[in-house]
Amino acid sequence: MALEQAPEWQKVLTDEFSKPYMAVLKTFLQQEKQRQKVIYPHSSDWFHALEATPLSTVKVVILGQDPYHQPGQAHGLCFSVKPGVAVPPSLKNIYKELIDDVNFAVPQHGCLESWAKQGVLLLNAVLTVEQNQANAHQGKGWEQFTDRIVEIVSQQSQHVVFMLWGSYAQKKGAAIDSEHHLVLKSTHPSPLSAHRGFLGCRHFSQANAYLAQHGREPIDWQLPMTLN
Repeated sequence: MALEQAPEWQKVLTDEFSKPYMAVLKTFLQQEKQRQKVIYPHSSDWFHALEATPLSTVKVVILGQDPYHQPGQAHGLCFSVKPGVAVPPSLKNIYKELIDDVNFAVPQHGCLESWAKQGVLLLNAVLTVEQNQANAHQGKGWEQFTDRIVEIVSQQSQHVVFMLWGSYAQKKGAAIDSEHHLVLKSTHPSPLSAHRGFLGCRHFSQANAYLAQHGREPIDWQLPMTLN
């Protein structure tokens, strides 16, 4: 477990890797692999959110819970799936909101990589999961690590938009300094709750208005229509 591919994050997170909780997490993950458990995403993508969005580029933070747990879906960005994989229900609802909010055209995929490259940190609270076992790696240490990431963004960045969808994300965002950042809250975009506040929240246009107001380049929420 290391962050060689994310040097800016490595600089501010080095101390975390030497803390006791991280040793416990490493041991747990090693034991799961020895038991032939299938873990998603692949270990090369555990820190993909940090690799794709350096600290100095962060403009928006979207907090997810844990990775997708079906084969081929997860690649280290919350709500995003690899090209060629069916768009999951929560992401379909995100697309619905984008259509109404920013005149979004629905692409033929569910890969959010272009958002990450523009400064949207797509961070899950838990960075690994066991195949077919949602939330299997909760409470093993990842939450402490990702809490630290949220804290660092809040402390070291200026004028960031935090999108907190659902009670889990809102609890995780409790330490965000709302005087220096914009905190947007709604229900989760899952089919169980999207109609109770997520659909109609207009978070994407609000985010861009805030960024422009503070002299930051807005996000182009439109995804490429096709991916090779």
